[in-house]
Amino acid sequence: MSEVMDEGLLRALVPQVITALLRRGADFASAEDAVQEALVDALRTWPTGPPRDPRAWLTRAAVHRLTDAVRSEAARRRREERVDEEPEPGPTEQADDTLLLLFLCASPQLSPTSAVALTLRAVAGLTTREIADAFLVPEATMAQRISRAKATLRDRSLDAPADVAVVLHVLHLAYTTGHQGDERHDLAREAIRLTRQLVLASPEPEVRGLLALMLLHHARHRARVVGGRLVPLDEQDRALWDHDEIAEGVRILQGALGEQRRGRFQVEAAIAALHDDATTAAETDWSQILSWYDELLAQSPDPVRDDPAAVLSRAVAVGHVLGASAGLLEVERVAPELKGRYRVDATRAYLLRLAGDLPEAAEAYARAAERCTSTLERDHLVRQAALARAAARVNDV
Repeated sequence: MSEVMDEGLLRALVPQVITALLRRGADFASAEDAVQEALVDALRTWPTGPPRDPRAWLTRAAVHRLTDAVRSEAARRRREERVDEEPEPGPTEQADDTLLLLFLCASPQLSPTSAVALTLRAVAGLTTREIADAFLVPEATMAQRISRAKATLRDRSLDAPADVAVVLHVLHLAYTTGHQGDERHDLAREAIRLTRQLVLASPEPEVRGLLALMLLHHARHRARVVGGRLVPLDEQDRALWDHDEIAEGVRILQGALGEQRRGRFQVEAAIAALHDDATTAAETDWSQILSWYDELLAQSPDPVRDDPAAVLSRAVAVGHVLGASAGLLEVERVAPELKGRYRVDATRAYLLRLAGDLPEAAEAYARAAERCTSTLERDHLVRQAALARAAARVNDV
């Protein structure tokens, strides 16, 4: 019974059953609601009477829930007849169902945040509470957001999916949501799992670039937060990094780059690989990293306006290669576009510390902490400000 009630198995069944209902003619919102109700039934009854075929059981339960809902609305009687009369669907591969649903959820009609939330709910099988916690919003707010997203997709069918670029954007946002939090590594792992599914179905090198980027970042997650504290990259214990995951990410990236169709995710993965390749922070090849950032910015006609976050990240590489003063000039060049976001002051503080200007670095860290909404990062910035002040006092003595 433990295998049947395994959370991972239940989550894997969700996209399969939803897709089965969509193939029967159900709209997305009704299908997703029916499956969620069927899951509640399963959690109540399976402990005492586990089914031999969990997927078939969930599908039948969801069909019954859907039929009950249809019968309660006279306007949906024709759809009820389709559900009752259509034969049982034949077996399908889990990967196919997952990808079909993933492409449907990554609709360009939805905002990026709504698309990620709906993907986590329908494809990854997370609860509304889990998704709300990941986005740091009340559960009621997230429930409304998901309901609006489902209503938007009410008339969309499986033959009208989003394009690969939109799906990649949604997966990247899902991964970032999980990676940035100290308790949400399951979201990051789920994004990696879904991207692996997409790699099996798409020959696009940029899909492999995204998977490589996720793996190369995820390999460091055990060293990123230690004892409830955020540890910056240059201070991490690299023995805690998952070197098998790094090797896999590099291998996937090399295959993608070999096709000579470089996109954003491939370039970002190359930058991550150079960080991961350094045995110590001092051995980081900042010159190569700067070259890759130059290639990334070259993909945009006006990077300061179109890709200010990349310009800001490049400023750190400039600081290491050309000097902190040059890096600070890059920060000031892009600061107006980012309108006082905390990462501007955090980057400025890093470069000021690199230049040896500890009092100004402390002030910049403090300003960044005031604007930061993440508790984990804010606490880190407060500590950095305190350390810079303490070091400045020692220098004055």
